[in-house]
Amino acid sequence: MLSKLGHIISLILVGAVLSGCAFVDEDLRDCETDYTMGYQLRLVTNMTTELKTQLSMEADVTVATALEAYLKDVFTDKAHDIDLSFYDVTGDSLRLHHEKHIMDASQSSYTLFIPVHKYMHVCVANLDQNGSLSLISDDRCHAASLHQQVADTVPPHSKGLFTARLPMDVQEGVDQHFDVRLYMANCASALVLDTLGCNLKDIQVYASGFATDFDVADSLYRFQYTPIVRTQKLNLDEKSPAQICFATVTFPSRTKTETKVVIESEDDDVNVEAGDAPWQFRIYSTLQDNSVTETQLSIFKPILASHLRVLKAKVYRDGSLIPGDPTVGVTVTLDWTPGLDHQVIL
Repeated sequence: MLSKLGHIISLILVGAVLSGCAFVDEDLRDCETDYTMGYQLRLVTNMTTELKTQLSMEADVTVATALEAYLKDVFTDKAHDIDLSFYDVTGDSLRLHHEKHIMDASQSSYTLFIPVHKYMHVCVANLDQNGSLSLISDDRCHAASLHQQVADTVPPHSKGLFTARLPMDVQEGVDQHFDVRLYMANCASALVLDTLGCNLKDIQVYASGFATDFDVADSLYRFQYTPIVRTQKLNLDEKSPAQICFATVTFPSRTKTETKVVIESEDDDVNVEAGDAPWQFRIYSTLQDNSVTETQLSIFKPILASHLRVLKAKVYRDGSLIPGDPTVGVTVTLDWTPGLDHQVIL
């Protein structure tokens, strides 16, 4: 059973009253007060369960070890950087206070100098140097969004991305304690290939079907376009020469699917109707004669935030793939050429 999300930040505010501030007929926005804020990150994820379930064979130990190393900065309870915003809860929800800090720890505390006021507090952790992500339109609360750059192909996220939001009524002369639940906003997937008996010249893997934007205050994913996300080929030792593993880190996929009937062809290769699956792996196998075989693996089970999904497949001499999971749809195109579907750089 998958564990529930368990990313928790403890936020402690201790107020020191300044002279000249009162509640009677005054606008307290100019009444600034020192507050100490303590943050703690705790992580619960399905990564260990998924690795034990999908990579339980002795031959998979090398792959599991390499995948854990690749994901060490993704499924982690430590934040490198943290971005803190405090917004007005009325009018245009303008940002009233903004700070950035380097944590490099599971917990830390900061002293802020902010006015007594009602705020919507929004925070983002691990945004710096995290693939092609950026925080845009963050001068207003409900417009603030984590945005994936628009390009033909985009790099994977490099770190686990965490966000939180909390209404705060910061009062004068009152010691206050706020608990903020911090949720992981991205996820990871991996494709493990068995190439025994193949003599391929090259093989490249891409993934698609993931969100492009995340509205931080509303905790809402948006799908503005269909990014083709690059994967990283992991370094495996010589004990598993026939195994190849590709992994990537992205936003989640859509959660609703339209499932169609899967039909197997009479040929040796599998060629099925993929339907409208939430997300896909796209594999491009280059043969010795430089011809390319494209295989699309369509996964009907959505991938959610904080989750890892591992898929295994067998590669055949013509470059086609058959997945170990029979619920995954397969579409094979022999002698594939760029431009038939999406432009992919080979």
